[in-house]
Amino acid sequence: MKTSSQGRAIALLPFLLFVALFVGTGTYLSMQGVDFAFYQLPAPIAILPAIVLAVLLSRDKLNETIESFIGGVGDKSIIAMCLIYLLAGAFSSVAKATGGVDATVALGLSIIPAWFLLPGIFIISGFIATAMGTSMGTIGAVAPIALGVAESAGIPLPLMAGAVLSGATFGDNLSIISDTTIAATRTQGCEMKDKFRENVSLAIPAALVAALLFFVLSGETVAPEQADFAWLSVLPYLTILALAVYGVNVFIVLALGLLLAGGVGMSTIDDYSLASFVSDIYAGFTSMQEIFLLSLLIGGLGALMEKQGGLAFIEASVTSIIARLSGGGKDDQRTAELGIASSVSLTNLCTANNTVAIIVTGNVAKDMAANAQVSPKRAASLLDIFSCIVQGLIPWGAQALLLGSIFTLSPLAVVEFSFYPMLLALVALSSIVLKRRK
Repeated sequence: MKTSSQGRAIALLPFLLFVALFVGTGTYLSMQGVDFAFYQLPAPIAILPAIVLAVLLSRDKLNETIESFIGGVGDKSIIAMCLIYLLAGAFSSVAKATGGVDATVALGLSIIPAWFLLPGIFIISGFIATAMGTSMGTIGAVAPIALGVAESAGIPLPLMAGAVLSGATFGDNLSIISDTTIAATRTQGCEMKDKFRENVSLAIPAALVAALLFFVLSGETVAPEQADFAWLSVLPYLTILALAVYGVNVFIVLALGLLLAGGVGMSTIDDYSLASFVSDIYAGFTSMQEIFLLSLLIGGLGALMEKQGGLAFIEASVTSIIARLSGGGKDDQRTAELGIASSVSLTNLCTANNTVAIIVTGNVAKDMAANAQVSPKRAASLLDIFSCIVQGLIPWGAQALLLGSIFTLSPLAVVEFSFYPMLLALVALSSIVLKRRK
């Protein structure tokens, strides 16, 4: 199956339809005062008309179109995300049922000062994401703890969700074992350590300002009573943190955490049996049903848009604009860097997957960088940074949806306080516009 090399703007209509239905309906109902407005039209239902439209717009035979859709659904990065959803949901469910969440919250509250809870969660999330190399795995591990801390300390849930998402984005962007780092460095032909050094100069200032914002907005946090807790109940989370720091694969981390949580429950709770453990695992699986389905369907829709030339249209449009801005020359680094940033950002908006966005735009970015003499490490850094910025701000992204499921919030409420991606965008754009050129 070959992807269309000719850009077609009309191929982007299905995605625009999905956004209009999902975000538009939720926003309208919110303005009408409807409770749980974004749950009135579930995202997996809102995307169905978009998929039908994508099929109708296809120039291929129906069987070929369906095969393309199924191929997108079965993409390895999509399947990997879905498996993380299941493991994260199961771990969260079992840890909560066995007292692990309450114990870990009590431990966290005993270590982190009450006045530093919100920025503390941001820093912890960033540290874990850097070690694990995945924002999704970080959210799955940290979000249940953060939820308990927020409820105990009286911190608004959207603000806490924003701190977790910001920290997860920060760490995922910097980690040398992240999928986005691997994709960016491979497509641009540079070393991971060089890309890391390039990223640090932009990420650290944004992270410091984000931590300060979370500190200011946390206000007068109510210090919860220090509850007694069993260290054995904290063991699953401590194990996850230790394995994450050591750099163990996220699937192994979450699987071991799940087994430990179940083992602790069966050894410390009289009426917690193997049947209870199995039931809680399944309850965790079902809690991820909506995000699981949406991720699969977005993968399929993204594949159809790519095959029909939607993503090629984005790339061609950006390349054309860059050529006009540079006057046809080959030495305008600023316009080339803006082209790299905008290409991967627009593609990420359509695919809702930062790794896929980097892979799709990698060759175009490499050509832009080479023509304007932008270093490979700089190009890789910009690809990674702007894909993570978009991924941390779109309400239909996997990270926002997972946090929304755990916190019982609308995805728009989750990204409302995602300060780090906003600040990183400001810092990164400033570095492009204001940077001195040799």
